[in-house]
Amino acid sequence: MAFRLPIPAIARILVVRALPGLGDLLCSVPALRSLRQAYPQAEITWLGLPGTEWFGQRFAHLIDRWLPFPGFPGIPEGWQGPQATVKFCQEVQAQAYDLTLQIHGSGSYINPFLTLLGGRHQAGFYLPGQYCPDPRYFLPYPQQGSEVNRLLDLMLFLGLPETSRTLEFPLTEVEYQAGLRLLEAHSLVPGRYVCLHPGASIESRRWSMAGFIEVARRLASRGHRIVLTGTAAERRLTTPIAAAINQPGTPLPVNLAGRTCLGALSVLLRHAALLICNDTGISHLGAALKTPSVVVFSDSDMQRWAPQNQTRHRRVDSRQSGSATPAGVLVQAHDLLSSPHGLEPLPQSLPQSISEACYGR
Repeated sequence: MAFRLPIPAIARILVVRALPGLGDLLCSVPALRSLRQAYPQAEITWLGLPGTEWFGQRFAHLIDRWLPFPGFPGIPEGWQGPQATVKFCQEVQAQAYDLTLQIHGSGSYINPFLTLLGGRHQAGFYLPGQYCPDPRYFLPYPQQGSEVNRLLDLMLFLGLPETSRTLEFPLTEVEYQAGLRLLEAHSLVPGRYVCLHPGASIESRRWSMAGFIEVARRLASRGHRIVLTGTAAERRLTTPIAAAINQPGTPLPVNLAGRTCLGALSVLLRHAALLICNDTGISHLGAALKTPSVVVFSDSDMQRWAPQNQTRHRRVDSRQSGSATPAGVLVQAHDLLSSPHGLEPLPQSLPQSISEACYGR
């Protein structure tokens, strides 16, 4: 029997997930959705790494406040020294949260920190044999399954409601209009271009440049315009790919690495025919935007991090396919490009508003 939190008595909640990646944050959205449904009137505060303030702002329907993680021994990100951590814990204790919820990870390092934050009730994950703040409300950390399901299963364990396991990424009207201008500036037609994202925050997760070039050349030879995306630092990856595929008789590639904010990148993806990328944050952004994708896995847990919908989002494991990876990627890409498999129809012209883009009106 699952233990249930005292739902009517909880008015102030602090959620702890001090992780840096775009995917780390987006994968927590279904769990947050469940939390909000259970406590629609509660004040929900997110404790995250400095630099992730945007997450609280973008998901204001799920998060009311954002606090910066001060660091803690054993956790590599955010450390500012013992004085900062002690002061922060004292300040949070004074706020007397009704619930402190740990969705950071297994709990091996973060659970002692969670206890120092106080909180009338504490809940989250723990590793059997290690410190568990409250056996009633802590779930043994799952060793298998997707990240989305792990977090949402914790909510179900606590008695919170089942909710959609799909990701989401809200856009403002200002962002959407800026994205439309970007597409128009580069003559990008909805459904007529393919986004390639060769970068990843961890080098070992990057598939080979030669592989991306071969895939890009083959797609360009079939008339698909290639749009390269990434950070400014990743232009060293996108520039040689753009040069290699800029051939007579093929559509001119567009190199937008370092030239898009997150909002504009989202609009770009929303109207792409396909995304091809490594296992990195943009794969989760593509999933949130329902953009068909092929994700190449090179050094990460595919079961944990692959997008949920395997019809719309295909996975290729370069560790198993080796030199045949480009062929595997192209098979999946051609399948998605040639047969929609019940996917949402691509627009024939640029919708002029978010509501038109998302709802057809």
